[in-house]
Amino acid sequence: MNLLILGLNHNTAPLSLREKVSYGPDELKDSINMIRAMLSPQDKGGISEAAILSTCNRTEIYCAAQDPEKAARSLREFIAEQKQVQLAELEEHLYLYIGEEAARHAFRVASGLDSMVLGETQIVGQIKKAEKTAQEARSLGLHLHHLFQKTFSVAKEVRSTTEIGTRSISLAAAAVRVANRIFGNISDSTILFVGAGEMIELCAAHFCAQNPKKVTVANRTVERAQALADQIGADAIKLSDMPEVMADYDIVVSCTASSLPIIGLGMAQRAIKKRRHHPMFMVDLAVPRDIEAEISNLDDIYVYTVDDLGKVVQAGIKGRQEAVKAAEVLIQERVNEFHVWMSARNSVPQIISLKEKAEALREREIKKARRALAKGEDPEKVLEHMSKSLMNKFIHDPLTTLRNNQSLPDEDYQKVLDLLQNFFLYHGH
Repeated sequence: MNLLILGLNHNTAPLSLREKVSYGPDELKDSINMIRAMLSPQDKGGISEAAILSTCNRTEIYCAAQDPEKAARSLREFIAEQKQVQLAELEEHLYLYIGEEAARHAFRVASGLDSMVLGETQIVGQIKKAEKTAQEARSLGLHLHHLFQKTFSVAKEVRSTTEIGTRSISLAAAAVRVANRIFGNISDSTILFVGAGEMIELCAAHFCAQNPKKVTVANRTVERAQALADQIGADAIKLSDMPEVMADYDIVVSCTASSLPIIGLGMAQRAIKKRRHHPMFMVDLAVPRDIEAEISNLDDIYVYTVDDLGKVVQAGIKGRQEAVKAAEVLIQERVNEFHVWMSARNSVPQIISLKEKAEALREREIKKARRALAKGEDPEKVLEHMSKSLMNKFIHDPLTTLRNNQSLPDEDYQKVLDLLQNFFLYHGH
């Protein structure tokens, strides 16, 4: 059994592909169950554990499988078919990590080293949600459970012992920076937040700190919109009311779980016409996108996606390279520990087999000794014979191993010899 992570992210795939292969909250459990049901046979890779991490920046499938290479091939085909993407297009942007490299990748992701915003903390919560969903789908076994627990531990250690999060610029903060560039001072601006989830809450905190003139929250469920609005001193409306009021807002920040755009080209054109072409700033933090891509072609609307904002936050990364180095060193130490654990787990079947073989030899010799004693043979001679017989049988395989490996290069043969000598020296004590 081995671990693998197959996925794509903001470094390997454009937003147009990431939104195609993203998994909404309602899809996760069914997709996990499909993976385990369809890809558990040996010829498909023997996947026994699975979890899916899907965010605006990445889609990754975490698995424990008998044959990781076969499992990866099966997963590629599964994603392509399920998400109706050409396999050739998908493969160009995917990455695959197996064994300890999978552990390294998970540790780096949770520590914010693989994020668009270096050192960001939101990813840990997203991984915890992925783990919880997999747990609810009963698809977490020994291997993935240990990987996730170790991942959370490493992320906490990295953040508490390095400066990786120092001066980290979030996407929300980057959006405020861009808005200030466009409008000069957003204290005179009106803002519409579309959605009422965690990301919108974060954005609301950053934008409202600038004391905008008016703030409104729009959501499918008006109760959720009102709950957030009460926190930030805003108004609340239903999502269905948005087309009528869109023109009243200078800044629109959207992040919902919709699988289709909720702000279309026609809605934007009507709004900008009603505003007499006074500029609008639209921030789309959703994947799949909430704002139709064609809107970015309109002259008086500035549309920023997660990828666009990612470029804004890159400026602060160079000053934190020392923190990155320290984090990478720590992660390598924890990868080594994880490798030891995986090796121990993978050797369990061989250990059990060895013990069963030794026990079978012991039982055979005991039976022979009992028969000899029942015939009245001298107990001293019976014990002597039994001990010699056991010794010969126990050293038969090691001696055979030595003979069969004499053609190895001297260095490799010495390793085999040292291993066997250490084994017998240990038991000699």
